[in-house]
Amino acid sequence: MSEAKVDNSTAKKAGALKLGINGFGRIGRMVTRICAYRDDVTIVGVNDPFLNANYMAYQLKYDSSQGKFKGSITVTKEGDISYMNVNGMKIRVFAERDPADIKWGDVGADFVAECTGIFKEIDKASVDKKRDATRHLKGGAKKVIISAPSSSAPMYCMNVNTDSYKSSDTAISNASCTTNCLAPIAKVLDDSFGIVEGLMTTVHAVTATQKTVDAINMKKVRSGRGGLQNIIPTSTGAAKAIGKVIKKLDGKLNGMAFRVPTAVGSVVDLTVTLKNDATKDAIDAAMKKASEGELKGILGYTNEDIVSSDIIGETCSSIYDAGASMTMGKKFVKVISWYDNEWGYSSRLVDLCVFAAKKDGVCKL
Repeated sequence: MSEAKVDNSTAKKAGALKLGINGFGRIGRMVTRICAYRDDVTIVGVNDPFLNANYMAYQLKYDSSQGKFKGSITVTKEGDISYMNVNGMKIRVFAERDPADIKWGDVGADFVAECTGIFKEIDKASVDKKRDATRHLKGGAKKVIISAPSSSAPMYCMNVNTDSYKSSDTAISNASCTTNCLAPIAKVLDDSFGIVEGLMTTVHAVTATQKTVDAINMKKVRSGRGGLQNIIPTSTGAAKAIGKVIKKLDGKLNGMAFRVPTAVGSVVDLTVTLKNDATKDAIDAAMKKASEGELKGILGYTNEDIVSSDIIGETCSSIYDAGASMTMGKKFVKVISWYDNEWGYSSRLVDLCVFAAKKDGVCKL
């Protein structure tokens, strides 16, 4: 596995990507922390209509799952404009409900990380639709990277399908945290042995959309039960989304989720039938090779007896567990991969922003 969070400020390189963030929830705050430790991207603005600068700073500094921020955070005001100063990044605070009203151009934001979970679709006929991610372009942003799966925007997982990236797209999706865990291991299995079909289960930490105690959910009855007291079966689109990320696997995978009472740290169980024969040693070797080569920093590899809390703060978004994975015969296999559903996913979101900026010529590092 890779090393977790770095605890020191990092001077920004000349030409670093200037990024705005819309939505200062779990992912928005993780993205800010990650950018504070990197030299190739700087945050210049954050928008959230429900938070003021002081509360933003408090939530950024103290985090029950990821720990206290190990850096400097101050809040300043210039006239009516508030700023957060985070490890040397001067971040203007906006409070607009409509992305079209956020003046990204005033702070020089090149790209926007759309982290609300609301503005995740694109309408190719018009940018005036209320939930259209491309409304950010009206304020001066050049591109939007969506921190959620999208049914209309192109979806990418780093080094899995980013070779098909098109600079002409004004909004792209970083898929989901589970897809970012599943895609690397599915790619390795399919490239090495071929996948005939398979089922995925993610054992997923609770999220902010769940109930703390039994409440009402008319659409998903079981999801209305208390997240702290139960293991809750629910749906996930992560396995089906693989078909958008790895085209040749379209229709070959399906899956479900169990939400469990842990704050952070999740795991994917992918069980597939292979096209070609494989031994457990051969699968381990393929995963290890990929983790040290084309998927380095994205796919991790461990043969240690880890549990979910051991991967909190892990920057890889998929950590193959050689000890927990297994085979039955030569073509029926189960592979296990861990992920920090917050930090690992947010790390890939920042990677995708920087990758796209380099491809587009927005930043030259």
